[in-house]
Amino acid sequence: MEAQWRQGGRGRGRARPGDELAARSGAAARPPAARGRGGARAAAAGTIGEGAGGEYRVLPSARAAGPRAGELAYFLLIELSSLKKFDEIKKANQAAAKKLVEDQLSSSSEDDDEDAEVKQGKILDKTFTIYTSQTDGDASELERTRQYMNDAFQSGAMTCLICIASVKRNQAVWSCCGCFCIFHLVCIQKWAKDSVFLVSSPLTDDDFGKKDYPWPCPKCRFEYKRSETPSRYYCYCGKVENPTVDPWLVPHSCGQICEREFKPSCGHKCLLLCHPGPCPPCPKMVTTTCHCKKAKPVPRRCSAKEWSCRLPCGRTLLCGQHACENPCHAGDCQPCPRVSKQRCICGRQTAERLCASPQWQCDQVCGKCLPCGNHTCEQVCHAGPCGDCPRSGKRSCPCGKTKFTLPCTEDVPTCGDSCDKVLECGIHKCSQRCHRGPCEICRQEVEKQCRCGKHTKRMPCHKPYLCETKCTKIRDCQKHQCRRKCCSGNCPPCDQVCGRTLGCRNHKCPSGCHRGSCNPCPETVDVKCNCGKTVIKVPCGRERTIKPPKCKQLCSRPPTCHHSTQEKHYCHFGRCPPCRQPCQKTLTCGHLCPVSCHDEALVKQTGLHQSAGPWDQPSEPAFIQTALPCPPCQVPIPVECLGQHEVSPLPCHSANPYSCKRFCGRLLDCQNHTCMKECHHVTKLNSSADGKKAGPECSQCEEECTKPRPAGCPHRCALPCHPGDCPSCLQMLKIKCHCKLSVLYIECLKLTHADLKEKELLISCRNQCPKELPCGHRCKEICHSGSCPLNCSQKVKLRCLCKRLKKEVQCSKIQEGQVSLECDALCKEMKRKAYEIKEAEAKAALEEEKRRQQAELEAFENRLKGRRKNKRRKDEVEVEQSSWQKYKNFIMLPVFGVAVVMV
Repeated sequence: MEAQWRQGGRGRGRARPGDELAARSGAAARPPAARGRGGARAAAAGTIGEGAGGEYRVLPSARAAGPRAGELAYFLLIELSSLKKFDEIKKANQAAAKKLVEDQLSSSSEDDDEDAEVKQGKILDKTFTIYTSQTDGDASELERTRQYMNDAFQSGAMTCLICIASVKRNQAVWSCCGCFCIFHLVCIQKWAKDSVFLVSSPLTDDDFGKKDYPWPCPKCRFEYKRSETPSRYYCYCGKVENPTVDPWLVPHSCGQICEREFKPSCGHKCLLLCHPGPCPPCPKMVTTTCHCKKAKPVPRRCSAKEWSCRLPCGRTLLCGQHACENPCHAGDCQPCPRVSKQRCICGRQTAERLCASPQWQCDQVCGKCLPCGNHTCEQVCHAGPCGDCPRSGKRSCPCGKTKFTLPCTEDVPTCGDSCDKVLECGIHKCSQRCHRGPCEICRQEVEKQCRCGKHTKRMPCHKPYLCETKCTKIRDCQKHQCRRKCCSGNCPPCDQVCGRTLGCRNHKCPSGCHRGSCNPCPETVDVKCNCGKTVIKVPCGRERTIKPPKCKQLCSRPPTCHHSTQEKHYCHFGRCPPCRQPCQKTLTCGHLCPVSCHDEALVKQTGLHQSAGPWDQPSEPAFIQTALPCPPCQVPIPVECLGQHEVSPLPCHSANPYSCKRFCGRLLDCQNHTCMKECHHVTKLNSSADGKKAGPECSQCEEECTKPRPAGCPHRCALPCHPGDCPSCLQMLKIKCHCKLSVLYIECLKLTHADLKEKELLISCRNQCPKELPCGHRCKEICHSGSCPLNCSQKVKLRCLCKRLKKEVQCSKIQEGQVSLECDALCKEMKRKAYEIKEAEAKAALEEEKRRQQAELEAFENRLKGRRKNKRRKDEVEVEQSSWQKYKNFIMLPVFGVAVVMV
């Protein structure tokens, strides 16, 4: 497409995308010199810039270069913008095409059949649980409902007959209560509206809307009232509006119990969960008797409660003579089947007839003489009396104006007056005299108008007047003209065949020409599996999009690999699935190939296709089918590692000695360390050599001696790593004494080989211990280890509690609590006297406080007695001193003096 556009732009000056836009914006016509010249276009390319949002603009340099360069730049800008729009449209089309292909593949590809069937089976079991619990697991009555539910689950099985499209689980639907067919809610609303309009369109404006015309179901033609047109989306049982999409429920179901009444009504309600299609028969158990009421009542299913005992009915028939001999049956008894001889109504003839119809008429005229005696009865075989003579009594003349009383043997004469009966035209009257027989036709000339009302003409009244003008009105189909001569305006329906292609795209509408959409195609088409043994019927037009049925027959195609038989799988379209049987070809090692068959493996090939241009859609990587070689043998073979540490199973194709990546671990010549090399091969010098000794390939020990030293020796062995014991240590040790005040130099050998007593003497500095005892005195022992002894021999002074008596004793005895100093009698006497002095002082203070409070009370009482003269005076109360206050100084001085002397 782009190449054609470029070619037309270069050679013949064809209009390109963007020229119309330039013309609308007021741009000048494109000059001939600027029509598609590549050089000019390249020269002006430097004058085009890309603006914000991906739009192109003309740079100022193009305007300054001159009008010719500006025009070239402008047209180049239009071309670039057109190219960009073309790329955007191309990408959008590619994305739409890709999505369409993916949708088509997803709708036609094989789903995970096992998971889908398991999930569908669980949902069906959940829906039928309550029903089967009432029938003891019997689900034979649920086959019809199960078929509707399977169609609801199967992709594309439910089809809207109006739009011939699949009904998806997330679309609003409506279900017919007559045939249970499912339609899109929008489609059925449009169908009902069009149907009502077509029925009511022939009415006049005055009659329109006065009658509630019904609309039919597109499939079963069950009629609904106009008020029953669906306006909202409900579940199957009608309880929930806009039911949510639940993958674990039947599509368009609310998941609640149906509870719709059974048809025919029995008083019970449906026990299934909300479901499509008709409700199954009622599973309840009721006690009922037979039709003839002779047998005893027995428990039966409510759906089959009417039963026959098979005994003779015995009810009296309508003939009143015989009894019904049929087995026990429902409804009224059949007519009596016996034959008997019966007379006709008049009694002249006898014939054999069914007992159920005893009355019958013969073909003879009665012929009995009437009461007048002149005429006979002309009625055919009848019952009862014949009645009076029809010519007796008053009779009228032919015109009905005059009445005569004559014998029945005489005819009524004419009256001679004008007839005056209304003729067939309904306008004029008969002008003849009273006569017998019919009146003549109307021969008066009148001014007649044709039926369409466009022309008039004078002609006999009995002749109709039709002009030659053809009606030009459109018939009710709104497509064809009436074309009837002299039409009265009430044009008949269109008599042509519709002939429009139906939605199935296979047939044409056979109905008469009509308005609105045509009825759905009534035909069905068989969709078969690959082998043709499984067939499903789908509406005509859906065979191109419906998935083929799942066939349970095994695929009968021959294998394409080296196996004699292929794996069992069901009938399918396209290539058979890859063979998954073990290959079982003999490998070079002698084992059999255990992997799946690889004779027809798909190998991805990339880089073979190169795009021809920017408009070329990138192709998907190609897959080719080819036979792959057998993989290396994976049979485990036990193999020992190089260092003989382990035996591991290795694949047959790589069963060679290997390194286990552990340390070698063989004992070196030093007899102290092992070889730290990674697992390696070791050459045995002697056949009798130990398998754990190092060989010539092992490493040599270069470490220091790490053998444990004697207790207390901090020095290392001076020799390199060697077998046997280390030599004695001859170095000197620098160590502090027990009291940590002196530094001693002792030979390491003597210290490590000495016992506890010798070590105690070697480490002692022979001075007095500087440590302080708990009592606060210094230890008297020579430098020693451990804690100091607690028997302190220092002399200290001990006092009594009042500090009057004292005594010198040993410190250790005081610490142990063996010695104590108690107060004597003098100390106790001094304590008693001091206590008495304190009590006397407290008692005196208490008496002084009471005296002061008594004086204040008396002063307050005096003020209350009303002594007005002394109000302005101050109350002066003389407080008398107690004896203790007067003589306390004389008593205390001698007491304190005696106490000081005693201390």
